[in-house]
Amino acid sequence: MPTPQKNNNPGNRANRRDQNAKAPQTRVNDRIRAPRVRVVTASGEQLGVMSTRDALAKAKEIGLDLVEVAPNADPPVCRLIDYGKYKYMQAKLQKSNKTKAVRMKEIKLRIGTDVNDYNVKMARTEQFLDHGHKVRFQLRFRGRENAHQQLGLEVMAKVVEDMKTMGKVDQPAKLAGNTVTMVLTPLPNGQRVKKFKKYEEEDFDAESDEFDASDDE
Repeated sequence: MPTPQKNNNPGNRANRRDQNAKAPQTRVNDRIRAPRVRVVTASGEQLGVMSTRDALAKAKEIGLDLVEVAPNADPPVCRLIDYGKYKYMQAKLQKSNKTKAVRMKEIKLRIGTDVNDYNVKMARTEQFLDHGHKVRFQLRFRGRENAHQQLGLEVMAKVVEDMKTMGKVDQPAKLAGNTVTMVLTPLPNGQRVKKFKKYEEEDFDAESDEFDASDDE
C-alpha cells in the first residue's frame, strides 16, 4: 500500500498560519506601549494628552481601565472605562451593525469655508461615521478659484487629519475638472472618538436622506 506523502507546499503552510493567526488584541493598562496618549472619558469628554504613566494613575484612581481605542492616532487615543463593559459593548455593537445598511453621505466644502461652518460640517461628518456610513466630500472650484486648485487638496488633507479618530481614507482626494472628491469610511466602533461634538446640531438626523450622495454607486 503506497505511503501517503506529506504536503510540503510552502503556500499551504502559509495558509495554515494565516488561519491560525490571532486577531490584533486591544491593549489595556500596562500593555499600552506608547509613551504618551490622548485620554477621553467613557462619555467622550477629552482630558487631553498626557504620559501613559499619568493616564494609568488616573485610571487606577477612579477604578477604571485605560483602554487603547485608536492605536493609529498620533498620539494613540485611550478611553477610561471598565474593560469588561467595553468588550460587552463592542460585541453588542458589532452584532447590531451586521444588519445596518451602510449609506454614502455627502458633505460639500469650499476653499473659503469659514471656521464655524467647517466645524459644523465636521460634526455632521462625525455623526455620519458614527452611524457606520461612508462620507463623500466634494469641493468645487468657481471662477478664479480654479487658479488655486492646490488649496482644495489642502482642505481635504485637513479633513483627513481632523477625522483620523473617526474614519480613514477609503478613496483619496482626486481632482477631476473643477472638482475634488474624497471618501472616508468609519473606523471600528471602539476606535471612534469625536473631536467636534460641541458643534453638533440638536435636531440633526444622521439617518436622513438629505445628505445621501446622489451618485452613490
